[in-house]
Amino acid sequence: MTGQQSLSIDVVSDVVCPWCYVGKKRLEAAIALTPDVAVEVRWRPFQLDATMPAGGMDRKQYMMSKFGDEKRIDQAHANLTAMGAAEGIAFDFDAIKVAPNTLDAHRVIRWAASSGLDVQGRLVTELFSRYFERGENIGDPRVLVSAADAAGMDAAVVEAMLATDADRNEVSGEVATASRMGISGVPCFLLESKYAVMGAQEASALADAIRQVATAKASGDI
Repeated sequence: MTGQQSLSIDVVSDVVCPWCYVGKKRLEAAIALTPDVAVEVRWRPFQLDATMPAGGMDRKQYMMSKFGDEKRIDQAHANLTAMGAAEGIAFDFDAIKVAPNTLDAHRVIRWAASSGLDVQGRLVTELFSRYFERGENIGDPRVLVSAADAAGMDAAVVEAMLATDADRNEVSGEVATASRMGISGVPCFLLESKYAVMGAQEASALADAIRQVATAKASGDI
């Protein structure tokens, strides 16, 4: 479309964050509500717990150590399950056995961008779904290779790169940068690298932000 407005959105997210999965669905709905704006989405790494052991932990044990109250955990899961259902997400928290370290997942997400942002977006969805809806351990290299293959990446290349330290420092550096920027919770949507929308906002609120920033960009105000 001639004269179509454009906008870039960097989503700072962790693939073990249920709110980030909800946020992805709502962002997709917001983009559908703003067909006059060409939105380019990139996924940036964040780790809710960078101290997680490389092999992960028993999730139930981890949740109890973090929140200390089984009833509180059950209520949070029930609330998220209801919220997810409204967004087309079938959360199955009982299926999740391992709380993984997500550094390797973020490495693969980083590599996916070189195959196209659409591939990166598919991979992020695949990882969210495998973890939250199927209970798969997304810290397991075999699961990551399978997810990469499903998203359209070269599985053999991903498998070979995961066996190395490729981009470990770069991903950790991006996570540290997010912290220095004051990002302490995710999802965080960075519009044109200037305006931040925090949390899994409703699609209508995200759509309003997209329109406002795209209009400001088109008029040269930013």
